[in-house]
Amino acid sequence: MPNNIVDQIGSEFPSYRALRGDIHAHPELGFDEHRTANVICEALDKLSIEFRRGIGKTGVVGIIHGKTTTSGRAVGLRADMDALPIQESTNLEYASSTGGRMHACGHDGHVTMLLAAAEYLKRTQNFNGTVYLIFQPGEEGHKGGLEMVKDGLFERFPIEQVYALHNWPSLPLGAVSVPVGPVMAAADILKIKIQGKGGHGGIAPQRTVDPVLIAGHIIVAAHSIVSRNLDPLDAGVVSLCGISGGSLAGHNVIPEEVVITGTARSLRPEVQDLIEARLRETVESVARGLGGSATLEYDRNVPATVNSEAEALLARRAAVDVVGKENVIQHPVPSLGGEDFSFMLRERPGAYIHVGTGDAEHSHGLHSAHFDFNDAAIPIGGRYWYVLPS
Repeated sequence: MPNNIVDQIGSEFPSYRALRGDIHAHPELGFDEHRTANVICEALDKLSIEFRRGIGKTGVVGIIHGKTTTSGRAVGLRADMDALPIQESTNLEYASSTGGRMHACGHDGHVTMLLAAAEYLKRTQNFNGTVYLIFQPGEEGHKGGLEMVKDGLFERFPIEQVYALHNWPSLPLGAVSVPVGPVMAAADILKIKIQGKGGHGGIAPQRTVDPVLIAGHIIVAAHSIVSRNLDPLDAGVVSLCGISGGSLAGHNVIPEEVVITGTARSLRPEVQDLIEARLRETVESVARGLGGSATLEYDRNVPATVNSEAEALLARRAAVDVVGKENVIQHPVPSLGGEDFSFMLRERPGAYIHVGTGDAEHSHGLHSAHFDFNDAAIPIGGRYWYVLPS
């Protein structure tokens, strides 16, 4: 990228930092990002960038044409914009002004980086083709990516390749990771309902079918599925994270039902199939063996995020131009986090990029009540989004 553009992004950094702080102070949950969408649209309008709003409920798409469009190239750049239902504990001057809501995943920074890039993409138009700025709602568990796809994102805007960038506190500031192939996991939702026969836990427990006991055996058995069914070189997770049944006040009452919830993660469809099948067999057979019954509800919620090879390699080359070869991870490792950008990558080739934001002052991980996006990454992300379509 030309040095003058680098200098301009750096010189205007305070205004981008203020923009990020404003978005951070006014977090909005999935499909309620009305103020955030207004901020984005006002910024695009000020830059004379054409845009459409209301895509996938509260999403916004900006359109920037290059000096020439003879290549026919059409690139989509996505930034997610929703917050999380978390009570913020940072004590920052720009901390959330709304109780129980917080930008704990850096989406405020993602929006800012894409808007910074938009300014210079529009100012220079130093590319051949069209860039579509995709501001996506509802990434945090609401499948906003799918909503935009269902609302005709790729029919209304003829995007050929699509890219997304996410800050990554576990990587050093300025490091970039772009795996070829799987980069984020399929995130499945589990719900196990165990039916027993309630009764008195002291007088006649032998007359009951204890769903709490069954739940304990299912939990132990389910957590052995990955270690004893998957190839050790494969990646998978089964985590049973919540259990509900009985009453803490009714200390001697065996309940009729216990419910367990959790998640399963995988990078390959074969592993996903195996986990679901073995979970179902385990849940049903363990319960039956102990005299009760159990059912598994297995929701394939978000598919794995898979980078196409050509686009991932292009994204790596852009990273080398921005941060230098020494800061591009040579053997990037996928994450078992979930990401609904996967729905867009099912429709178009593209890549999901992790940009390091970790340093001594930004050690808290994503979704922490103490998390704050590292503003030093704004120029890095802005430059990256400028270089990638060029």
